[in-house]
Amino acid sequence: MNQRQLLQLFEAVQKGKLQPQEAAERLRHLPFEDLGFAKIDHHRLLRQGMPEAVYAPGKTPEQIVKIVRQMLKRSPNLLITRATPAVAARVKRLTKQARFHPLSGAIAIHRDHTQYGKGKILVVSAGSSDIPMAEEALVTADLMGNPVEHLYDVGVAGIHRLLNYREQLASARVIICVAGMEGALPSVVAGLVGAPVIAVPTSVGYGASFGGLTALLAMLNSCASNVAVVNIDNGFGAACFASLVNRL
Repeated sequence: MNQRQLLQLFEAVQKGKLQPQEAAERLRHLPFEDLGFAKIDHHRLLRQGMPEAVYAPGKTPEQIVKIVRQMLKRSPNLLITRATPAVAARVKRLTKQARFHPLSGAIAIHRDHTQYGKGKILVVSAGSSDIPMAEEALVTADLMGNPVEHLYDVGVAGIHRLLNYREQLASARVIICVAGMEGALPSVVAGLVGAPVIAVPTSVGYGASFGGLTALLAMLNSCASNVAVVNIDNGFGAACFASLVNRL
């Protein structure tokens, strides 16, 4: 339940279209709902403007199905991250609106298409191997009510590819920049634009990339003043932060 839906609930009670007892029942699980193995934060949509996401790894398909079933009763949109095709098949039995994105493992259930973002979020990835993390960011930002676009495979090894899209870069209100290897792309992008750039280091690279640590440190040491950095492979976190910035 978001703020708009909460106001509609109060207005329905005020106009006599809904009994107070029924309204109270709908609000009963707003703080959280205890399933024993999980405590679902139904209040997060109202508190932060976005529902709690379901992180699939470590959970059984049965647990995921139980969580999703209860969340769909109270949240118009829902995101399951890092899911397998088998989990996606189970979720699709609950709702035909579930869409599985196999590269990132994201399952998006998109029932409320209201736009909350004030501008475009652009997801830029350095190489094709970074697309899974970029797709996670793209799907998340879209589900959270933002106009989104992407530029894939525009890394510094062929920087002319990036420069070909300077107008598209300049038109974005927030940019999510995803890169592995040496992690140089966010600094280059940030130097071309005046928008905030959220850098996502990825675990893509050879031995001395140390599973993304090299890219992470490079991004943290960026000389561009408009770069912020999230954790390695965290496309979801980057999109959440970008969505909050895009609503300001």
